[in-house]
Amino acid sequence: MDMPLPTRGRLDPAEMVQEGRVHRAAYVDPAIFEMEMDRIFGRAWLYLCHESQVATPGRFFATQMGREPVIVARGRDGVIRVMFNRCTHRGAKLTMDETGQAKRFVCCYHGWAFDLDGKLAEVPLPEGYGDGAYPPEDGSLDLVRVPRVENYRGFIFASLAAEGPTLAEFLGPVASSFDDMVDRAPGGLLEVAGGVSRHAYDGNWKLVIENHNDTLHPRFVHASSVAAARDQKDTVHSDGAGEVQIKQMRQNGAPAAVWESLGIWASASGHSFMGDYHTDAHMAARPAEDPVQMAYRKALEETHGVERTEEILSIQRFNTVVYPNLSFMSRFRQLRVVQPISVNRTVVTTYTFRMPLAPPEMFRDSIAFANVVNGVGSLVLTDDLETYARVQDGLASQGGDWVDVKRGMGGDANEANGTLRGQTGTSEIHLRAQFAAWRRWMTA
Repeated sequence: MDMPLPTRGRLDPAEMVQEGRVHRAAYVDPAIFEMEMDRIFGRAWLYLCHESQVATPGRFFATQMGREPVIVARGRDGVIRVMFNRCTHRGAKLTMDETGQAKRFVCCYHGWAFDLDGKLAEVPLPEGYGDGAYPPEDGSLDLVRVPRVENYRGFIFASLAAEGPTLAEFLGPVASSFDDMVDRAPGGLLEVAGGVSRHAYDGNWKLVIENHNDTLHPRFVHASSVAAARDQKDTVHSDGAGEVQIKQMRQNGAPAAVWESLGIWASASGHSFMGDYHTDAHMAARPAEDPVQMAYRKALEETHGVERTEEILSIQRFNTVVYPNLSFMSRFRQLRVVQPISVNRTVVTTYTFRMPLAPPEMFRDSIAFANVVNGVGSLVLTDDLETYARVQDGLASQGGDWVDVKRGMGGDANEANGTLRGQTGTSEIHLRAQFAAWRRWMTA
């Protein structure tokens, strides 16, 4: 039975998610946001980076786990470790660089130096600290390590909680999307390349991961861009990027029946993925008989054989969301990391992957696709960012306390792989799954 909630005062997360609806406070209440940082981002597995970003000893990558600054570093022994980005002397952050090469991490404040594995290696003027040995031999002043770190096929995750499900248990069926991305790379080789695209928007962090598998919005949010693409003459040619952009926007304007025929799956952990996509704009720019595609297929066959290559290329997987902070497109080699800043401010960073053993033209196509879909000047992202701001403003008003997520409810079907499949491609099953996971994290 639906229970009313107060519009003001402290809210109980256990009552904020009800059948087919979510209380707006989940998006606009600063106290709820603080709880999310503690109970979700402080316990769930969070994606940090790809192993190619720390490929050799001394390479490091600095990022955030919720509110916690951390350093991912590959030690001289080749082991990847995740440590808090905080000097154990007076607490200063050790690095402000997002990535780089280091022999040691040296604090800017008093010069304490830490090895790549986090061990305190040198303290200037150690005699000033009394009779005890500095650095102490018991490791009490070494950098504090994040309790759990795991690597799935090159993708590095960590959890601030010392106990909990393993990464494999957490990912569950959505691991197949990572498999799809890696298996599509000849030799299984992937590397982050081509720079970084980053943007911020004035809205709650949940809005972006809700939107990436929302298949109903493109025909409305992107209507003007779709119309412009339809008006563009096919005889007009660019350097290739324009063709990718035109095809992408035209497919967003596909008939409703096409979107309804898509497959959309969600898991108990709040993850979701979309498949059976009707048009592959990225690949459509290079048809099967194109020399680049022929060379790519040959490289895949050298890795997997003909039969397995056919199976890999037949997989229809588009957006995948790994709750709470990751969204990626395995076919297009695009990966987006979500970083909550406040209840109404979010940063999203996009990375593009290169397949070193694939034809170089494919990486160029990936960059073009990134600019079309994920770049701050793209026809797609700019529409979405405007929508997020409007949603956030609307939810902050007194126009109603509930957000409706009933589309497709009652038609979810159990799949053999442990997911639920939406009744249609525009089902809001992914929203219901995310908020079911949200409720568990927030009340456990």
